[in-house]
Amino acid sequence: MAMKDPILAEFQHEAALTRKTLDRIPDDKFDWTPHKKSFTLGKLASHTADIPTWAVMTMKQPELDFATADYKPKNEKTKDEILKNFDENVKAAVDAIKGGSDDDMMANWKLRNGEQVYFEMPRAQVLRGMVLNHTVHHRAQLGVYLRLLDIPVPSIYGPSADDSGGM
Repeated sequence: MAMKDPILAEFQHEAALTRKTLDRIPDDKFDWTPHKKSFTLGKLASHTADIPTWAVMTMKQPELDFATADYKPKNEKTKDEILKNFDENVKAAVDAIKGGSDDDMMANWKLRNGEQVYFEMPRAQVLRGMVLNHTVHHRAQLGVYLRLLDIPVPSIYGPSADDSGGM
């Protein structure tokens, strides 16, 4: 079994669960926030939908340098736009991971801002930590937002109080 295979399977599993959560976001609550220090619901959902692009960057580039990167966050206005972006990003991430060899997975990848290096670690570790764990973290935040808005929270790793039927 190639090193990428279990990471890819986990990525696809988590992506399906994340999509279920993003699909619950109501268009009329994009500007809602639980606290002045928190993202709005729309920005959090958009950021979560964008995280799979990190898998592409991780697999296709040796590093990401914030000092020279030309990244602009998306500013979707509807759930359908967020889901479309997420689906496209997941497909690109799956393709990028599928294209990796064991040597690619073990090659170091670096995150930096000019001369300041935040970390350098094997791509496999970046995929697990900065892509998968990051996705789970923000998906959980979205679940809290949904709960506070009294919107049914989907089942993720087991039934939720709202969605006891289907995993």
